[in-house]
Amino acid sequence: MKPSIYIETSIPSFYYEVRTESDMVARRDWTREWWGEHLAACDGYTSEAVLEELEGGSFPGKDDALKLMDGLPLLEISEPIADIVEAYISHQVMPTDPAGDALHLALASFHKCDFLVTWNCRHLANANKFGHIRRVNTLLGLFVPAIVTPLELLGETS
Repeated sequence: MKPSIYIETSIPSFYYEVRTESDMVARRDWTREWWGEHLAACDGYTSEAVLEELEGGSFPGKDDALKLMDGLPLLEISEPIADIVEAYISHQVMPTDPAGDALHLALASFHKCDFLVTWNCRHLANANKFGHIRRVNTLLGLFVPAIVTPLELLGETS
């Protein structure tokens, strides 16, 4: 069985990154390598929230980033998702924007994605937050996805 992966907004953004600083170039290259060589071995998903964030942004490659997401199944944003987002915010797991990181984590958790892939290392792929996320998800009876960057998934196909 293929692992399921929720693809958050920073992934298509970095795929078309144009900044020339070495860390930005590295993230872009790792994102492209993972997308091109490893994503096919997984069941990739995204959400309407990701598409709305991309559409609302103003950055070079925006149209290409939206096209990149074409064809990925969208995870449903249902009433239980809103309740999970509220719990994340009230337990101070995620910032208070209900349409941001809390929503992405809620979608990946509720839909039991094996991985949430992101370059957001401040609020999502942050080792200092994993324990708190795990505790709150356990309290809520939710699956705990691995929250990783594309770099961490390079070579991972099972």
